[in-house]
Amino acid sequence: MLLLSNGIAPAEAQRAAQTQRAKIVMPLGLVEPVWPSDNPYTTAKMELGRALFFDKRLSADETVACASCHDPKFAFTDGQPFSTGVRNQKGGRSAPTVINRVYSVEQFWDGRAVTLEEQAKGPIQNPIEMATTHDAVVTKLRGVKGYAPLFRAAFGSEDVDIDRVAKAIATFERRVVSGNSAYDRYKAGNKTALSESARRGFMVFFDKAKCDQCHFGINFTDGSFNNLGVGMDKPEPDLGRELYTKRASERGAFKTPTLREIARTAPYMHDGSLTTLEDVVEYYNKGGNPNPNLDQRMKKLDLTEQDKKDLVEFLKSLNGEGWQHAQAPKSLPQ
Repeated sequence: MLLLSNGIAPAEAQRAAQTQRAKIVMPLGLVEPVWPSDNPYTTAKMELGRALFFDKRLSADETVACASCHDPKFAFTDGQPFSTGVRNQKGGRSAPTVINRVYSVEQFWDGRAVTLEEQAKGPIQNPIEMATTHDAVVTKLRGVKGYAPLFRAAFGSEDVDIDRVAKAIATFERRVVSGNSAYDRYKAGNKTALSESARRGFMVFFDKAKCDQCHFGINFTDGSFNNLGVGMDKPEPDLGRELYTKRASERGAFKTPTLREIARTAPYMHDGSLTTLEDVVEYYNKGGNPNPNLDQRMKKLDLTEQDKKDLVEFLKSLNGEGWQHAQAPKSLPQ
Protein backbone atom coordinates (compact mmCIF):
# COMPACT_ATOMS: atom_id res chain seq x y z
CA MET A 1 0.00 0.00 0.00
CA LEU A 2 1.34 3.44 -0.94
CA LEU A 3 2.22 5.57 2.05
CA LEU A 4 3.01 9.24 2.20
CA SER A 5 6.38 10.43 3.56
CA ASN A 6 4.91 10.76 7.03
CA GLY A 7 3.77 7.15 7.03
CA ILE A 8 0.05 7.82 6.50
CA ALA A 9 -1.98 6.40 3.65
CA PRO A 10 -3.43 9.04 1.25
CA ALA A 11 -7.04 8.52 2.34
CA GLU A 12 -6.04 8.60 5.99
CA ALA A 13 -3.96 11.72 5.43
CA GLN A 14 -6.91 13.42 3.76
CA ARG A 15 -9.16 12.58 6.70
CA ALA A 16 -6.47 13.85 9.08
CA ALA A 17 -6.23 17.11 7.18
CA GLN A 18 -10.00 17.52 7.34
CA THR A 19 -9.89 16.77 11.06
CA GLN A 20 -7.20 19.40 11.50
CA ARG A 21 -9.25 22.06 9.73
CA ALA A 22 -12.34 21.15 11.72
CA LYS A 23 -10.70 20.83 15.14
CA ILE A 24 -7.97 23.45 15.36
CA VAL A 25 -9.65 26.71 16.27
CA MET A 26 -7.25 29.05 18.02
CA PRO A 27 -8.46 31.15 20.96
CA LEU A 28 -9.07 34.86 20.49
CA GLY A 29 -5.82 36.77 20.12
CA LEU A 30 -3.85 33.94 18.52
CA VAL A 31 -3.24 33.01 14.90
CA GLU A 32 -3.14 29.61 13.25
CA PRO A 33 0.44 28.37 13.64
CA VAL A 34 2.51 27.00 10.80
CA TRP A 35 2.93 23.26 11.27
CA PRO A 36 6.27 21.69 10.27
CA SER A 37 6.15 20.12 6.83
CA ASP A 38 7.79 16.97 8.20
CA ASN A 39 5.45 16.78 11.19
CA PRO A 40 1.93 17.86 10.18
CA TYR A 41 -0.84 17.81 12.75
CA THR A 42 -3.14 14.85 13.23
CA THR A 43 -5.36 14.16 16.20
CA ALA A 44 -3.95 10.63 16.47
CA LYS A 45 -0.41 11.95 16.72
CA MET A 46 -1.45 14.49 19.32
CA GLU A 47 -3.09 11.79 21.44
CA LEU A 48 0.02 9.62 21.22
CA GLY A 49 2.05 12.63 22.28
CA ARG A 50 -0.29 13.22 25.21
CA ALA A 51 0.33 9.69 26.50
CA LEU A 52 4.09 10.00 26.08
CA PHE A 53 4.15 13.43 27.74
CA PHE A 54 2.58 12.04 30.92
CA ASP A 55 4.41 8.68 30.92
CA LYS A 56 7.09 8.31 33.61
CA ARG A 57 8.42 5.22 31.89
CA LEU A 58 10.40 7.55 29.65
CA SER A 59 12.84 8.11 32.55
CA ALA A 60 15.51 5.75 33.84
CA ASP A 61 13.83 4.95 37.16
CA GLU A 62 10.27 5.61 35.92
CA THR A 63 9.72 8.49 38.34
CA VAL A 64 9.84 11.47 35.96
CA ALA A 65 7.66 12.38 32.99
CA CYS A 66 7.64 15.51 30.85
CA ALA A 67 4.63 16.51 32.94
CA SER A 68 6.64 16.26 36.15
CA CYS A 69 8.30 19.58 35.30
CA HIS A 70 5.52 20.84 33.03
CA ASP A 71 2.42 20.14 35.09
CA PRO A 72 -1.02 21.39 33.96
CA LYS A 73 -1.77 22.24 37.60
CA PHE A 74 0.91 24.94 37.38
CA ALA A 75 0.14 26.10 33.83
CA PHE A 76 2.71 23.62 32.50
CA THR A 77 5.52 24.59 34.88
CA ASP A 78 6.21 22.95 38.24
CA GLY A 79 5.99 25.91 40.60
CA GLN A 80 9.57 25.42 41.77
CA PRO A 81 12.74 27.53 41.37
CA PHE A 82 14.59 24.44 40.13
CA SER A 83 13.00 21.30 38.74
CA THR A 84 13.53 17.84 40.23
CA GLY A 85 14.75 14.97 38.07
CA VAL A 86 15.47 11.30 38.71
CA ARG A 87 16.82 10.35 42.13
CA ASN A 88 15.55 13.72 43.41
CA GLN A 89 18.34 15.59 41.65
CA LYS A 90 17.84 19.33 41.27
CA GLY A 91 18.39 21.03 37.95
CA GLY A 92 19.97 24.44 37.56
CA ARG A 93 17.11 26.35 35.95
CA SER A 94 13.40 26.92 36.40
CA ALA A 95 11.13 24.96 34.06
CA PRO A 96 9.61 27.30 31.46
CA THR A 97 5.98 26.82 30.53
CA VAL A 98 5.03 24.71 27.52
CA ILE A 99 2.17 27.10 26.77
CA ASN A 100 2.39 28.76 23.34
CA ARG A 101 5.69 27.06 22.49
CA VAL A 102 4.15 26.58 19.06
CA TYR A 103 5.05 30.22 18.37
CA SER A 104 8.63 29.88 19.60
CA VAL A 105 11.48 29.46 17.13
CA GLU A 106 14.10 28.29 19.63
CA GLN A 107 13.55 26.24 22.78
CA PHE A 108 15.03 26.14 26.30
CA TRP A 109 16.22 29.20 28.19
CA ASP A 110 19.38 29.28 26.09
CA GLY A 111 17.81 28.38 22.74
CA ARG A 112 19.94 25.28 22.25
CA ALA A 113 17.09 23.42 20.52
CA VAL A 114 15.77 24.92 17.30
CA THR A 115 12.58 22.83 17.15
CA LEU A 116 10.14 21.33 19.62
CA GLU A 117 11.05 17.92 18.23
CA GLU A 118 14.68 18.50 19.16
CA GLN A 119 13.64 19.87 22.54
CA ALA A 120 11.57 16.76 23.27
CA LYS A 121 14.63 14.55 22.85
CA GLY A 122 16.82 16.54 25.23
CA PRO A 123 15.47 15.76 28.73
CA ILE A 124 15.45 12.02 28.02
CA GLN A 125 19.25 11.95 27.88
CA ASN A 126 19.89 14.67 30.45
CA PRO A 127 21.61 12.95 33.42
CA ILE A 128 19.66 15.04 35.93
CA GLU A 129 16.22 15.03 34.30
CA MET A 130 15.35 11.57 32.89
CA ALA A 131 18.86 10.07 32.80
CA THR A 132 18.32 7.42 30.16
CA THR A 133 19.06 6.99 26.45
CA HIS A 134 17.00 7.24 23.30
CA ASP A 135 17.65 3.58 22.52
CA ALA A 136 16.51 2.52 25.99
CA VAL A 137 13.28 4.50 25.67
CA VAL A 138 12.55 3.05 22.24
CA THR A 139 13.16 -0.49 23.51
CA LYS A 140 10.91 0.11 26.51
CA LEU A 141 8.07 1.52 24.41
CA ARG A 142 8.27 -1.37 21.96
CA GLY A 143 7.61 -3.64 24.92
CA VAL A 144 4.40 -1.84 25.87
CA LYS A 145 1.69 -3.50 23.77
CA GLY A 146 -0.76 -0.67 24.36
CA TYR A 147 1.42 1.78 22.46
CA ALA A 148 1.35 -0.24 19.22
CA PRO A 149 -2.13 0.90 18.07
CA LEU A 150 -1.33 4.50 19.01
CA PHE A 151 1.82 4.53 16.87
CA ARG A 152 -0.06 2.83 14.05
CA ALA A 153 -2.84 5.44 14.16
CA ALA A 154 -0.34 8.29 14.30
CA PHE A 155 2.23 7.12 11.76
CA GLY A 156 0.69 4.30 9.74
CA SER A 157 2.76 1.52 11.32
CA GLU A 158 3.65 0.24 14.78
CA ASP A 159 7.35 1.05 14.35
CA VAL A 160 8.81 2.97 17.28
CA ASP A 161 11.86 5.21 16.95
CA ILE A 162 13.03 8.31 18.78
CA ASP A 163 12.04 10.62 15.94
CA ARG A 164 8.45 9.42 16.11
CA VAL A 165 8.46 9.78 19.88
CA ALA A 166 9.72 13.36 19.58
CA LYS A 167 7.27 14.23 16.79
CA ALA A 168 4.32 12.99 18.83
CA ILE A 169 5.36 14.86 21.98
CA ALA A 170 5.99 18.02 19.96
CA THR A 171 2.55 17.72 18.35
CA PHE A 172 0.91 17.55 21.77
CA GLU A 173 2.96 20.50 22.99
CA ARG A 174 1.95 22.59 19.98
CA ARG A 175 -1.68 22.23 21.04
CA VAL A 176 -1.00 23.68 24.49
CA VAL A 177 -1.96 27.30 23.85
CA SER A 178 -3.38 30.29 25.70
CA GLY A 179 -5.53 33.08 24.32
CA ASN A 180 -8.92 34.70 24.88
CA SER A 181 -7.56 36.56 27.88
CA ALA A 182 -9.18 39.67 29.31
CA TYR A 183 -6.56 41.63 27.37
CA ASP A 184 -7.55 39.91 24.11
CA ARG A 185 -11.20 40.68 24.71
CA TYR A 186 -10.34 44.30 25.52
CA LYS A 187 -8.28 44.61 22.36
CA ALA A 188 -11.16 43.08 20.37
CA GLY A 189 -13.47 45.87 21.49
CA ASN A 190 -14.83 44.85 24.87
CA LYS A 191 -13.79 47.91 26.85
CA THR A 192 -15.12 46.46 30.10
CA ALA A 193 -12.89 43.38 29.88
CA LEU A 194 -10.11 45.12 31.80
CA SER A 195 -10.49 46.66 35.23
CA GLU A 196 -9.67 50.33 35.67
CA SER A 197 -6.39 49.36 37.31
CA ALA A 198 -5.48 46.97 34.48
CA ARG A 199 -6.23 49.67 31.92
CA ARG A 200 -3.82 51.97 33.70
CA GLY A 201 -1.35 49.10 33.80
CA PHE A 202 -1.80 48.72 30.06
CA MET A 203 -0.51 52.27 29.65
CA VAL A 204 2.40 51.65 32.01
CA PHE A 205 3.33 48.48 30.11
CA PHE A 206 3.31 50.07 26.66
CA ASP A 207 4.39 53.61 27.56
CA LYS A 208 6.14 54.45 30.81
CA ALA A 209 7.87 51.11 31.45
CA LYS A 210 8.24 50.23 27.75
CA CYS A 211 7.90 46.52 28.52
CA ASP A 212 6.89 46.01 24.89
CA GLN A 213 10.47 46.57 23.76
CA CYS A 214 10.93 42.85 24.44
CA HIS A 215 7.41 41.62 25.18
CA PHE A 216 5.30 42.26 22.10
CA GLY A 217 3.19 40.49 19.49
CA ILE A 218 0.54 37.86 20.05
CA ASN A 219 2.82 35.91 22.39
CA PHE A 220 4.27 38.90 24.24
CA THR A 221 7.88 38.02 23.44
CA ASP A 222 10.46 38.92 20.84
CA GLY A 223 11.96 35.44 21.13
CA SER A 224 15.44 36.89 21.58
CA PHE A 225 18.06 36.46 24.29
CA ASN A 226 18.95 39.24 26.68
CA ASN A 227 21.08 39.84 29.75
CA LEU A 228 18.85 41.33 32.45
CA GLY A 229 21.42 40.88 35.18
CA VAL A 230 19.48 38.06 36.85
CA GLY A 231 21.91 36.04 38.95
CA MET A 232 24.91 37.94 37.62
CA ASP A 233 25.74 39.14 41.14
CA LYS A 234 26.53 35.57 42.23
CA PRO A 235 30.13 34.31 42.55
CA GLU A 236 29.56 31.75 39.77
CA PRO A 237 26.62 32.97 37.68
CA ASP A 238 24.81 30.90 35.07
CA LEU A 239 26.40 32.00 31.79
CA GLY A 240 23.18 31.38 29.88
CA ARG A 241 23.30 31.43 26.11
CA GLU A 242 27.09 31.72 26.09
CA LEU A 243 27.30 28.09 27.19
CA TYR A 244 25.61 27.14 23.91
CA THR A 245 26.97 29.70 21.42
CA LYS A 246 30.43 30.15 23.03
CA ARG A 247 30.07 33.87 22.39
CA ALA A 248 31.18 36.03 25.32
CA SER A 249 28.81 38.75 24.12
CA GLU A 250 25.90 36.48 25.12
CA ARG A 251 27.11 35.85 28.66
CA GLY A 252 24.18 35.91 31.05
CA ALA A 253 21.63 36.16 28.23
CA PHE A 254 18.42 34.16 28.48
CA LYS A 255 15.35 33.85 26.32
CA THR A 256 12.55 36.39 26.65
CA PRO A 257 9.60 34.31 27.91
CA THR A 258 5.99 34.69 26.90
CA LEU A 259 3.90 36.73 29.34
CA ARG A 260 0.75 34.75 28.65
CA GLU A 261 -0.37 32.94 31.82
CA ILE A 262 2.38 34.81 33.67
CA ALA A 263 0.29 35.10 36.84
CA ARG A 264 0.09 31.29 37.00
CA THR A 265 3.73 30.43 36.35
CA ALA A 266 5.61 31.64 39.44
CA PRO A 267 8.42 31.68 40.43
CA TYR A 268 9.99 33.85 37.77
CA MET A 269 13.18 34.26 35.74
CA HIS A 270 15.49 31.46 34.61
CA ASP A 271 16.58 30.76 38.19
CA GLY A 272 13.20 31.15 39.86
CA SER A 273 14.70 33.86 42.04
CA LEU A 274 11.70 36.19 41.94
CA THR A 275 8.72 34.82 43.82
CA THR A 276 5.89 37.15 42.82
CA LEU A 277 4.90 39.47 39.99
CA GLU A 278 5.46 42.32 42.41
CA ASP A 279 9.05 41.13 42.80
CA VAL A 280 9.48 41.05 39.02
CA VAL A 281 8.14 44.57 38.58
CA GLU A 282 10.41 45.85 41.35
CA TYR A 283 13.42 44.14 39.77
CA TYR A 284 12.82 45.90 36.47
CA ASN A 285 12.05 49.14 38.26
CA LYS A 286 15.54 49.18 39.78
CA GLY A 287 17.14 48.43 36.40
CA GLY A 288 18.41 44.92 37.05
CA ASN A 289 21.85 43.91 38.34
CA PRO A 290 24.79 45.81 36.80
CA ASN A 291 27.23 43.69 34.80
CA PRO A 292 29.32 44.19 31.65
CA ASN A 293 26.73 42.55 29.40
CA LEU A 294 23.60 44.15 30.84
CA ASP A 295 21.12 44.97 28.09
CA GLN A 296 21.18 48.69 27.39
CA ARG A 297 17.40 48.85 27.76
CA MET A 298 17.64 47.86 31.42
CA LYS A 299 17.35 51.21 33.18
CA LYS A 300 15.64 52.48 36.29
CA LEU A 301 11.96 53.09 35.55
CA ASP A 302 10.97 55.38 38.43
CA LEU A 303 7.53 53.79 38.69
CA THR A 304 5.21 55.00 41.42
CA GLU A 305 3.63 52.53 43.83
CA GLN A 306 0.36 52.92 41.92
CA ASP A 307 2.16 52.26 38.63
CA LYS A 308 3.54 49.02 40.03
CA LYS A 309 0.16 47.83 41.29
CA ASP A 310 -1.50 48.68 38.00
CA LEU A 311 1.20 46.95 35.98
CA VAL A 312 0.72 43.77 38.00
CA GLU A 313 -3.03 43.94 37.36
CA PHE A 314 -2.39 44.23 33.63
CA LEU A 315 -0.06 41.23 33.70
CA LYS A 316 -2.79 39.22 35.43
CA SER A 317 -5.12 40.08 32.54
CA LEU A 318 -2.93 37.93 30.27
CA ASN A 319 -4.26 34.73 31.84
CA GLY A 320 -6.45 33.03 29.28
CA GLU A 321 -7.76 29.70 28.06
CA GLY A 322 -7.06 27.03 25.49
CA TRP A 323 -4.55 24.94 27.44
CA GLN A 324 -6.83 23.61 30.16
CA HIS A 325 -7.95 20.69 27.95
CA ALA A 326 -4.39 19.35 27.80
CA GLN A 327 -4.72 17.03 30.78
CA ALA A 328 -3.33 13.55 31.34
CA PRO A 329 -5.12 10.68 29.60
CA LYS A 330 -7.48 8.65 31.77
CA SER A 331 -5.00 5.79 31.61
CA LEU A 332 -1.63 5.11 30.02
CA PRO A 333 -0.96 2.30 27.53
CA GLN A 334 -0.12 -1.04 29.13
